[in-house]
Amino acid sequence: MISQVNGSAIGRAYANNGVEQKENQKTEKQTNVSKQGDMSKIEKIKESIESGNYQINLQALSEKIAQELL
Repeated sequence: MISQVNGSAIGRAYANNGVEQKENQKTEKQTNVSKQGDMSKIEKIKESIESGNYQINLQALSEKIAQELL
């Protein structure tokens, strides 16, 4: 009887491990997509700065700073 209990517990542990691995893979894929999106945004900002076309929205910036200070 002890071996049956231990066997079923081990089986569930392995099954849960597989589920966790699949969830981790999904998270990694989502992270990669967001990193690519961030990188393209960064590249656009870099190009704007280099060409001299980058403008800072001072109103939005000051509002965010004020929110952080409150």
